[in-house]
Amino acid sequence: MMEQIAAILEIQNAITLLVGLSAFATVLTIAAPLFQTDKLRSRMKNVGTERERLRAQQKAALGAAQDAKLREKPKGTLSQIVEALNLRELFAAENSRSRLRQAGYRSEKHLVTFLVARLASPVVLGTIVFIYSSTVFADRIPDSMRLIVPLIGAIAGFYLPNMFLTNKIQRRQQSIKGAWSDALDLLLICVESGMSIEAAIGRVSGEIGATSVPLAEELTLTNAELSFLGDRRKAFVNLGDRTGLPTVKSVVTSLVQSERYGTPLGTALRVLAQENRDARMQEAEKKAAALPPKLTVPMVMFFLPVIFMVLLGPSIILVLDAK
Repeated sequence: MMEQIAAILEIQNAITLLVGLSAFATVLTIAAPLFQTDKLRSRMKNVGTERERLRAQQKAALGAAQDAKLREKPKGTLSQIVEALNLRELFAAENSRSRLRQAGYRSEKHLVTFLVARLASPVVLGTIVFIYSSTVFADRIPDSMRLIVPLIGAIAGFYLPNMFLTNKIQRRQQSIKGAWSDALDLLLICVESGMSIEAAIGRVSGEIGATSVPLAEELTLTNAELSFLGDRRKAFVNLGDRTGLPTVKSVVTSLVQSERYGTPLGTALRVLAQENRDARMQEAEKKAAALPPKLTVPMVMFFLPVIFMVLLGPSIILVLDAK
């Protein structure tokens, strides 16, 4: 065994191993883009499905379809569990539906899956913790903690679906917030060039997809709602509710006022675009100002010892040699 380890540690074998790892990393880097999926295309496909649902709903409202096509109702075991246990009332389904829309999950099956996950995750995680605490870690856990540890696992499982959903919402909002200023500038240019608000939103959704797929998805859905909803202002309000961002809601308010009173939209968008750029600059300055305190501890722990070694090391060696 020691001879094999010594053979591996020889310089020639080590060089061969490093060259092999480098070649593997190079091939993996070159081949990685080939396995990436087109997220924008898949998201736009989902938005197309939502557009078709809106179209069917509008036709049904006019009498061109049956009432059964108005709302997608998934049929299956999960749906039966939700209806049997009345999970919609237990877990506030409307609030969950709103949060799921902010995370990008709009269909009814996503709501059913989330409600069942909130019910099942405490039981599953509590059972797993109980099994491990009773078998693998039986010697390390006192007898007085045998029931408390599974209870802690069940509590963690109760909050786990909400934590996942909150993380998904935050990541989505961060992506939308990062590209919203550019989208607002493009929207202002399109409106001032004479485009209608529908054409402007459609053009911006196509251009902004390379920067933020969630924002392109939301704008495309808003454009579909403008075409199929009876109340156009409702489409703008839905955009603010789905994103949950104050910057988007302020623009939505201006769009609603312009739609209601006929006020010039270009002037309001110009002011909002300038305010959005100023807010983004202030946020960048705030992060830059908070950087030096954050770097203090790493510099003290890692940089200063190295500097002292470089400065004082030769002097210490000379003193030791003189003795």
